Amino acid sequence: MGELRRPVRRVRALITDVDGVLTDGGMYFDRGGQALKRFNVKDGYIVRPMQRSGVLMAWLTGDDSDITRARAAKMGVDELCSGVDDKGRCVRELLVRHGIGSGEAVFMGDDLNDLPAMDQVGFCACPADASPQVLRRADLITSAKGGEGAVREVCDLILEWNRELDRRGPA
Repeated sequence: MGELRRPVRRVRALITDVDGVLTDGGMYFDRGGQALKRFNVKDGYIVRPMQRSGVLMAWLTGDDSDITRARAAKMGVDELCSGVDDKGRCVRELLVRHGIGSGEAVFMGDDLNDLPAMDQVGFCACPADASPQVLRRADLITSAKGGEGAVREVCDLILEWNRELDRRGPA
C-alpha cells in the first residue's frame, strides 16, 4: 500500500457505517422471518477505550433495525443515526452538534451510499471487501473484511496516532 497518509490533527470522532463494516453485510433470517445480524466482539470491545481516550463513537446506517439499536446500546455508542438517507448531511450535522472539525473526524464505510459521508471528513477508511469505488476513495483499507474486526484495526490505529500526537505536544 505504500506510506499511509495519516491525520495531521488529533482524531476526535470515528463514525462508521454498520452493515458491511460492523457486520459482514449478510442478512440472516430465522424461521419467523426476523432478520439477524452478526457483529464482531472485537469491534465492540474497543468502543469504551476509544471513548476514554476522548474519541466520539458514532454509528451511521441507512437501515433502521432493533438489532442495531440493541447492539449500539449494549456497546454504549455515543450516537446512533439509523434510517439515514443522506449520510453526508448526517455526518456534517453530527460534527457540528459535537463541535468537531471535519479534519478531526474519520469515517469508515463500504459501499456507494457511504461516499458522501467520506467527503465530509479528513480521513476515511474501509474494510478489505468494500466496493471498488470506496476502495479507491479510502485513505486506509483494512486487512480485515467487514464484520471481521475491520473497525478494531482502525480504532487501534487512531489510538496509536492520538498517543503520538499527545507525546509531541502542541505544535
